[in-house]
Formats: sequence, structure tokens, C-alpha cells
Amino acid sequence: MIDLDNVSSYKKLDPDDMLGRISELPRQCRDAWDNAQSLDMPESYRRANKIIILGMGGSAIGGALLSDLVRFECAVPILVNRDYTVPACMDRQTLAIASSYSGNTEETLISLEQAIKQEAMLLAVATGGKLAERARELQAPLLLFNYKSMPRAALGHSLILLLGVLCKLGLVPDKTADLDEAIAVMENWQTEIKESVPLAKNTAKQLATRLYGKLPVVYGANYLSEVARRWKGQFNENSKNWSFFEQFPELNHNAVLGYQWPAALVEKVVVIFLSSALDHPRNRVRMQVTQEILARQGVQYEVVEARGESPLAQVLSIIHFGDYVSYYLALLNGADPSTVDTISYLKKRLAEYG
Repeated sequence: MIDLDNVSSYKKLDPDDMLGRISELPRQCRDAWDNAQSLDMPESYRRANKIIILGMGGSAIGGALLSDLVRFECAVPILVNRDYTVPACMDRQTLAIASSYSGNTEETLISLEQAIKQEAMLLAVATGGKLAERARELQAPLLLFNYKSMPRAALGHSLILLLGVLCKLGLVPDKTADLDEAIAVMENWQTEIKESVPLAKNTAKQLATRLYGKLPVVYGANYLSEVARRWKGQFNENSKNWSFFEQFPELNHNAVLGYQWPAALVEKVVVIFLSSALDHPRNRVRMQVTQEILARQGVQYEVVEARGESPLAQVLSIIHFGDYVSYYLALLNGADPSTVDTISYLKKRLAEYG
């Protein structure tokens, strides 16, 4: 197993520098915000009565996080469509945002054509590819960004660009101050968990070490519900590790009954509670009681507290911490955090079917 304090050994497992991409999240957010300010949209877009974000994987998670982030202040519902087909409610009063890092995501391109047929208002977010070409053909607004990485490592763009769109449409208040705070909180926390900080003082390295050889199950609530999904995805894609996620309060109506069997899993599962001072008080009580139940069953659990005052700062700070944890776990697993060999194989096989 790799020594996490031997930073010189990282390059062998991380030739594409995923660590560099993770460390750049604060800068990404700033660049994405500035980019969004330059977007021009038709005045009619302000009259949209719903927003449907078309995307998959690393491009969809930005929309899911956005939906949780603004649902208590945005009167327009935001749906994330992770599929080939779009909901029947999509119509002329819908703002359909097609988001694809590469611009070539199969499901997104197919669902975009349905959005066109249903005469939705269109907006495309991509680095290029077929999606950008189609947007230009349609003369639809196009938010291009230039950031070379795996899609999941471009979260600053996939989330903050969308947030910028909502602000420009007047659907939520200006978030400049919240973003400034979020960046400051991320940069400050980063000084405690970056690669040069030794294991003895580095809480991200410590958590990754406790997760080594285990199955992480991530719990979140309120603003952090979809953050739990992000942590799960990062364990899958970066760490090449099995992982699952659940959300409060729903998990208290089913998941808690599943802690007993199979008994062999008790020593393998670690439940990670993503906690926020902004959680609903009843959800904080639920977390406490759920921890008691896990302890009674002998299941290990961890608690990670988000930092910052604003919801945006809390969401981004705990995402950034989780990205570092997934990276260190990848190294402990002996895995390259950038590769997606199994997904590439899957896409190749799908192509064989036409």
C-alpha cells in the first residue's frame, strides 16, 4: 500500500494529474462565474416556468447540485433528466439546458432532439463537440468553456455556469458574495488537506485510510443530499471503489431496516454522514439517532461537517474535501484516478449495436 506522505510516488499512479484538477476547483469556480456573465439570452427565457437539465454523469451532477442549492429560493422547478427521453411536461415554456462536457454524450444529444421537437427554449453548455455544433445550427445560446479534464473534474464549470444562468435570468439573487465566500473557504480548507500535509495532521488522508478496503455509504440531507451522490460518484470513478448513497429523511423509512443482513457486511461498510449547520433541525436529530442505531449494529460511521456560512460555501467546501478523500483512496487502492477503462469498454460495445 502506498505511503500517502511520499508525495513523489503519486505521479506513477496519477500520470494525468487528477490531483492538479482537484486542487484547481476554487479557480474553476471563479472562471466559470466570470464566463457566465458574458452569456446573452433572449428575454423570453425569463418567462420559463420550469427548467430541465439534460445531462449524464459528471455533467448532470452540476444540475442536481443546483436544484438542491436553490430550491428554497427559486420559484421555477428544476429537473435533471438523465435519460434518452424527456418528460411529457417539456413544452414551449420550458428552458432545456443540454449539458455535456465533451459535447458528444449520446443520451444528451438524443434528448436534445426531443426538446427541439417539443419547442422548448434551448441552452447548451459544453467544451465543443456535436452539442456545440447543433447549438450553432439552431442559433441557440451556447456557453462554451475550455478546461481539459475528465468531466467529473470540471464540476466548477458544470455547477457554477448553471448558477450564473439562473442569476442572469433573475430567478435567484446575485451569488457573487456567496461565491467569494465559497472560494475562500475551499482555499483555506485546502491548506489542511493538500498532499504536502502529513497523514498525522491531514483529515482527508486519515478518512481515506479508514475507508481502505471498505464499502463507503454516504448519507446527506437538505443542501447536501445531492452532495452525497457526488461523493458516491467520486469513490466510483476516482477510487474505483464500490460505493452507495442515501438521503435523509427518506433513508429512515427503509435503509435503517437493512443494517442487519448480510451480517458479513457489518465489518466492511462505513457510513459517512455529511453534516451541515443548515440542515433542518429534525434531520440533525435523525442523524444522531441513526448513528445510535448503527453503533448498536456494530457498523462503523464517520461524520464530516461542511464549512462556511452560505449554502454555496457549504456545498462546495464539502465537495472539495470529498474529492481529496476519493483521490487518496484511489492511491491506497493502487488505482489511477483518471482512467475510465470500463466505461470506455461499455461505450465501445454499445457502438457495436449501432
